Amino acid sequence: MGTMPEGSGSSATGGGPRTLAEALRARDDEELAALLRARPDLLSPVPNDVTQLATRAGTRASVVRALERLDRFALQTAEALAVAPDPAPYGTLLALLTGDDGEPAVEAALPEALASLRRQALVWGGEDRLRLVRTARELLAPSPTRPSPTGLGPTVSEATAGMSPGRLQEILAAAGLPTTHDPVSAVAALISLFTDRTRMAALLDTAPPEALGILDRLVWGPPYGEVTSNPAPPVRWLRDRGLLLPASTRTVVLPREAALHLRAGRAHRVPEPVPPAVVPASAYGPQAVDSAAAGQAYTALTTVEDLLKDWHEGGPAVLRAGGLAVRDLKRTAAALDTNEQLAAFWLELAYAAGLLASDGEADERYAPTPAYDEWLELPVAERWGELAVAWLTATRTSGLVGSQDSKGRTLAALGPDLDRSAAVEVRHRILELLADLPPGAAPGPQTLLARLRWERPLRDNTAGGAKDLRALAATWTLSEAELLGVTGRGALSTHARALLGLDEATRPDGPDVMNGGAPRAGADSARAGADQEALAARRAHAVKALAPLLPEPLDHVLLQADLTAVAPGPLERPLAETLAVLADVESKGGATVYRFTPASVRRALDAGKAASDLHAFLAAHSRTPVPQPLSYLIDDVARRHGHLRIGAASAYVRCDDDTLLGEILADKRSQGLGLRRLAPTVLASQADPGTLLEGLRTMGYAPAAESAEGDVLITRAHARRTPPRAAPAPVPDGPPVPDGTLLGAAVKAIRAGDLAATVVRKPAEVAGRPQGGELPRTTSAETLATVQAAALTGSAVWIGYVNAEGSASQRVIAPVRVEGGFVTAYDHTADEVRTYPLHRITGVAELADDAT
Repeated sequence: MGTMPEGSGSSATGGGPRTLAEALRARDDEELAALLRARPDLLSPVPNDVTQLATRAGTRASVVRALERLDRFALQTAEALAVAPDPAPYGTLLALLTGDDGEPAVEAALPEALASLRRQALVWGGEDRLRLVRTARELLAPSPTRPSPTGLGPTVSEATAGMSPGRLQEILAAAGLPTTHDPVSAVAALISLFTDRTRMAALLDTAPPEALGILDRLVWGPPYGEVTSNPAPPVRWLRDRGLLLPASTRTVVLPREAALHLRAGRAHRVPEPVPPAVVPASAYGPQAVDSAAAGQAYTALTTVEDLLKDWHEGGPAVLRAGGLAVRDLKRTAAALDTNEQLAAFWLELAYAAGLLASDGEADERYAPTPAYDEWLELPVAERWGELAVAWLTATRTSGLVGSQDSKGRTLAALGPDLDRSAAVEVRHRILELLADLPPGAAPGPQTLLARLRWERPLRDNTAGGAKDLRALAATWTLSEAELLGVTGRGALSTHARALLGLDEATRPDGPDVMNGGAPRAGADSARAGADQEALAARRAHAVKALAPLLPEPLDHVLLQADLTAVAPGPLERPLAETLAVLADVESKGGATVYRFTPASVRRALDAGKAASDLHAFLAAHSRTPVPQPLSYLIDDVARRHGHLRIGAASAYVRCDDDTLLGEILADKRSQGLGLRRLAPTVLASQADPGTLLEGLRTMGYAPAAESAEGDVLITRAHARRTPPRAAPAPVPDGPPVPDGTLLGAAVKAIRAGDLAATVVRKPAEVAGRPQGGELPRTTSAETLATVQAAALTGSAVWIGYVNAEGSASQRVIAPVRVEGGFVTAYDHTADEVRTYPLHRITGVAELADDAT
């Protein structure tokens, strides 16, 4: 029976299940639902019955995905089963993990690890006959081309397959064993020697020291070594006694039984039954952490606002392949006074929050979205909540910007190919580990990375680079959380705990909403954004916790005699916007310093402000008297502003003071403008109005542009916005975790399909009735009469059905109504009411009386 396929639905005659399908069929509904929750890929689509579920659970893609989600000790347990006899009793598995001396921690942790493998249908069978799913055994067992993760090689039986009988007898004789009459008994004798601790120790006591050194190099793997045609005496001694067996003409291998003796029976050098602890590296007061996080949260908001304000009239062009050019990223970094990697993070954050997008025009450029204007109107804490949620659920990974993809192309900020589904899982898991520490405790990054590697060892090993993505994503998460104010001084803040649903106000009474109803763990917590209502509630609690920690906007500045203004804190929005036009930002920090210059004052006048407006504005918002130098600067620039008028001729300059026009003509710097006098008060230019305006300003004049009617043109910034754009949707890491409703319906459908596939049917009494697995065959009249009778009595029948595509299937239905050439019935196979055309039913057979 050991050759039966794992998905077969045969019934066991005793001694436990004989197949994976039988083992799954014996589970109750809750256990089946737990399997489907742990491995949601099995639900795409819902299996027809338990046999199909077992077959799908054994496919390579599904098994690989399940193995990647095992923690290190569960994986070590599976690896030990892969090198154990099949099936293996529990005692054999325990011995492989603990060795001859035993290990209490392993003994205590093994039942839970084995239960985890059972829940995910990777292991089945009773305690005396544990079986690893065949595909998992193939993936984890050693082979010549792929050494086992345990470092063990093939068994003696596998290594001696094809060896001549004479050579086997020579090995027995050299090892001091009596010869046998056939190869099978010779191999059995050699295995008996290698697995006998006493006799094996006696044999190794006679080995040359050099031979023992060779075994020491091979014992923990890889177990293969190269030999020459004339090997050295120590190698020859080992080869003659079967301690090294030929794997090819130039390669030998240490057989598994001999290696296990040298390892004292242990499959792994270092079993890791207990996850490494995340150790605090420093500790602060919770208030200090919250204050630092709140200050950084405010800085994050101003950074995003500065970024999008810089692109207010339209940002850089979109590359043909998508994304931002390197030179534009450098300009953005310079404008934000940061490096390119951090600039990419702020860009991606604004993009993930839906505040930034491409405009979709023919000459495509980046620009703020209409949602940005709505975001600006929100309270400060609400704005932070929008950014934090976007960061928490985004799969776009800014840390990849500047690296190369598999084809050698450089990944651009805001470009394609930046989505990494694993980044969300890592981000949530890092924050959860921070939350497990005492409030105010900041961990050492290395302890966090060690914990992540223990929880997902296979994913760490399949990154394909010098540093795996999960380790990089963890490092990026710690940095980004600090930048965004999720953490302060490396410790998780109170408002971040509320956002994650880990504080008293937001912690649910039942299963954790962060992971779709499952116990809190990093794998499932990547589904945090699935429940939008719960996420909105957590965001509201986080905003409420953060709001008191943020500084109140100020309505005043401090004017100084050196033509500067100091803002001792964040300013109210109207004040900040006006001041940004009237003055240039000189420095930022705890206090922002603005500097007034002739150019900045002229900028305010160009925007339509009069000198009296500027004086009134400064007097109303300054806690200190307006310095006389600043008043003189405003009056001086205003007096000269608009004295010269520039219009379109191509361009002209007019001024009531012909002496001033003469000075301009005489100035050598005006030669490039192509000026000539048309009248005492008018100069014409070959340059366009914009060039002429800028040229005269460079020469130190303060001209004003005028319209065709002679009115002064007011030059205000023109806001450019994209059409309404939705924020980019996160890319899920595989199928979503199903909710309880879907799980319940799926289990019912699988049970119903199992009933249809395994139900006992009455034996056929006439020709044409089904035999074995054939579809039932009856005439149209017999079919109609049988389903009508079943509808009257409320009984179920077995039908053969051919759909419109020609696919045939067997179904168990309970007819409810028969009319108009159709039968309406409850389909036990699909667990729903369906309508079937009678002409597509091949035949009907009654169920046996004892069918259930």
